[in-house]
Amino acid sequence: MDSTNLDTLADELIAAAHAADSGRASRTVHGGTGHPLRQTVLALVAGRALAEHDSPGDATLQVLRGRMRLTAGDLSWEGGAGELVTIPPSRHGLTALEDAVAVLTVVAAL
Repeated sequence: MDSTNLDTLADELIAAAHAADSGRASRTVHGGTGHPLRQTVLALVAGRALAEHDSPGDATLQVLRGRMRLTAGDLSWEGGAGELVTIPPSRHGLTALEDAVAVLTVVAAL
């Protein structure tokens, strides 16, 4: 069994995001190439964003720390620690309203 302490990882990724020019950092904790399920923990510094991009498959975003805004066309969602949102299967973007960490879970289309 693989185990990851999400609190410890969140601390590491927030520190890495602050040190990065992009203001973001991530680590895949499960899955990846060749796996239909992928879980990635991502950190964004307040005010930084992931620009609008296509959806890679069925996906959810669970906020662990901070607050984030997910936008998809005219739709917008703001969530904080403990909240989970289903990501629409369309182009979307993500912005950190404050320093934030989330788990992105994606099931790739087979």
